[in-house]
Amino acid sequence: SLRGSWRLRSGNGSVSLRAEVPGCVHTALLCQGLIQDPYYRFNDLMYRWISLDNWTYSRTFKTPFDIRKWQKVNLVFEGVDTVAEILLNNVTLGRTDNMFNRYSFDISSVIQEVNCVEVRFLSAVSYAAEQSRCHKAHSIPPACPPPVQKGECHVNFIRKEQCSFSWDWGPSFPTQGIWKDVRIEAYNHYHLIYFSITPLFVKSAQQWCLEVESIFDVVSSKPIAGLVTVNIPKLQTQQTFSVKLQPGEGSVVLHVNINKSVAVETWWPNGHGKQTGYNMTTTFMMEAGCQIEKFSKVYFRTVELVQEPIPGSPGLSFYFRINGRPIFIKGSNWIPADSFQDRVTSDILRLLLKSAADANMNALRVWGGGVYEQDEFYDICDEIGIMIWQDFMFACALYPTNQNFLESVRAEVSHQVRRLKSHPSIILWSGNNENEAAIASNWFSIPYPDIGIYIKDYVTLYVKNIREIVLCEDKSRPFVASSPTNGLESVKEGWLSRDPYDTHYGDTHFYDYSNDCWNWTMYPKTRFASEYGFQSWPSFSTIEKVSSPEDWSYTSNFSLHRQHHEGGNIQMLQEIGRHFKLPQSPDPVKQFKDMIYLTQVMQAQCIKTETEFYRFSQSEIINGEGHTMGALYWQLNDIWQAPSWASLEYGGKWKLLHYFAQNFFAPLLPVAYEDKGMLHIYGVSDLHEDHKVTLRVTVHAWSSLEPVCTLAKEGVTVKAQSAVPIYKESICDLLGRCRNCTRESCVITFCLVGEDGLQSPRNHYFLSSLKDAVGLEKTQLSASVSQQDDIYIFVLQTTAIAPFVTLDVGSIKGRFSDNGFLMTEKKKTVVFYPWEPTSVEELESSLILTSLLDVV
Repeated sequence: SLRGSWRLRSGNGSVSLRAEVPGCVHTALLCQGLIQDPYYRFNDLMYRWISLDNWTYSRTFKTPFDIRKWQKVNLVFEGVDTVAEILLNNVTLGRTDNMFNRYSFDISSVIQEVNCVEVRFLSAVSYAAEQSRCHKAHSIPPACPPPVQKGECHVNFIRKEQCSFSWDWGPSFPTQGIWKDVRIEAYNHYHLIYFSITPLFVKSAQQWCLEVESIFDVVSSKPIAGLVTVNIPKLQTQQTFSVKLQPGEGSVVLHVNINKSVAVETWWPNGHGKQTGYNMTTTFMMEAGCQIEKFSKVYFRTVELVQEPIPGSPGLSFYFRINGRPIFIKGSNWIPADSFQDRVTSDILRLLLKSAADANMNALRVWGGGVYEQDEFYDICDEIGIMIWQDFMFACALYPTNQNFLESVRAEVSHQVRRLKSHPSIILWSGNNENEAAIASNWFSIPYPDIGIYIKDYVTLYVKNIREIVLCEDKSRPFVASSPTNGLESVKEGWLSRDPYDTHYGDTHFYDYSNDCWNWTMYPKTRFASEYGFQSWPSFSTIEKVSSPEDWSYTSNFSLHRQHHEGGNIQMLQEIGRHFKLPQSPDPVKQFKDMIYLTQVMQAQCIKTETEFYRFSQSEIINGEGHTMGALYWQLNDIWQAPSWASLEYGGKWKLLHYFAQNFFAPLLPVAYEDKGMLHIYGVSDLHEDHKVTLRVTVHAWSSLEPVCTLAKEGVTVKAQSAVPIYKESICDLLGRCRNCTRESCVITFCLVGEDGLQSPRNHYFLSSLKDAVGLEKTQLSASVSQQDDIYIFVLQTTAIAPFVTLDVGSIKGRFSDNGFLMTEKKKTVVFYPWEPTSVEELESSLILTSLLDVV
């Protein structure tokens, strides 16, 4: 391995320092104290010079073996970011221009006892601009990001993390560096490059079979014969095959039949069963006398994307069947966890992914403007049951299709599919993010006569190249060309549908900041919602780390600078203003903190309304629309400390939205909505069996902790994996029965209770905007904290009904069992799960309790 300490110098040699590999120039400069935190205040602009310079990494190393004894020696880079010339002992080995590719250089004739390796980088920004200049055929829009993003131009001309040139939630840090492993490999005879396992269920034989594929580099001049043994002890399965490897690069595919007399446990998504995996050993014993042993974990699961006619509706369904069972997809969208990939440790990945699973998610979409994630990411998803919708890395742009670009993309796609296809968590390959929609809706104002060229480019890239390779490399999962797409209907229309947002087909992305987000009728009754969301600010403790006191106001230069979505800060104010009073505190810092709190309340309540709408639409068709089978909100995580659509802040702290998600994605949930003066309550279930439950509805006057009236409807059947209406009453009648409550003076809460401790979260329905609520009074909230083993118990007390009660312990890492809730009882117990050691004293001194009436 050549990991570890390298030298790094700037283009003219004026800056020289030691740098860690894997790593990048920014983190190297930061580690050596040559720059401040790149995320601090306006440093994304101050440090533009770093990515505009050309940097060189170099190191010397002694060869740890006798060179003469090996037929072939390679220098292998798992990831180079991005445009570089690679030299060994002053001999150019080759060039790199794709961050997502693996590069292997034959150095057999160049390597010596002591070697100097150099990686000479070219600025990604200058390279992209140069590629765009040289592309004479036709322009490839967009040329530049919108000014509000403060980014760099022509990112679609370079195979690099697309959001590293800026995005509407992220800064512009076009990194340079060796971002993955680098090593020397030496071998005689043959060498294993890729190894993958694909489980297939053979229906005719009612038997599981494994397709085991090994891709070799054979350096001997004649074929090598030998034996391969595959052994899975727990499944009492062992098979030996004789194989013959031909000279050059080639693959061997073995079909292993799993012993039929042993029951195979399948891999299930989170909430639907266990994630059983089996240990498997594959041993290659070849005549050349060199033995390779490969240890892997193998999982059994099938996946189908079902697109078929629905009775009583035009169009087609769009849902996933895992192991033959339809699964409602609940989750979010994943973006890179940091602008500097070398800072994304497996601990950070585990924390973020575990937070997704803890919020009852079973899926994430790895979005096409970031990176193909590291192996640990998919390993963790396999282990905790998070399904992955995997985009290829193309987003919100059109792309060139000249020969060099296509060759690079083909290598990228085949490398990534080979690397990732053994993971049961990946359930879909998707060609790009929003590029079908970009052409169909003409985002880039292309003159009508020219549109044909761009359609041809689109089909060339995603269908004739990417899709072709995916189908050849991996027959075990579905492929769609884009998201959103109309699926089979898009295919029928030549891969580009007239309206990729059609609710009768495929998936949709939906954003609307000008209407009332509490009104469910504004949302599309779609087959599958793969992107939708609202912004909020991260908590003050997160912002404080990268700002100074003069920044702490909603209208400061800093607050404007951090907002990369045009008009975003104003949109949040407008959404808040519909239902809440805006903060008017004379103390600017208090006003800023109140604003942050309200943006989080508003975001949580909006996405709750929209997600509940998608969940209760799963079993019905109304005017041809419905059968919604997926809800992936935008977005799970943050790349830096800024306002965004995320539910997890940079560093992993849960926003109120994430606590709400834990409830609105619960396996059993009652959902209320109002239509023409009628209150409807649905029972939504992801459970595999029908359950008899009691629906408890409670009406409270805002002015009292004692309920005005309660209702228990017993013997309600909530059907397995569906959404059924369980209660309906006119709001007038309901309020009349409850001592003449009015919409403004009362609030409804409800939950489902069954046998054996089966219980849904308690849900609420507001009958009016909270700014119009009558009888709400300021409460005295207090909390006592105690420790119990390695968790902490917070006992809260209130003197009055308190909406959106929020506990915040600043920078102490951890999460609560519940947060942002409506408190209608005098006492409530909340558990704090720490992610690092803390104490009762620390928690008590950091705790800030807020409810809606604390906003002044």
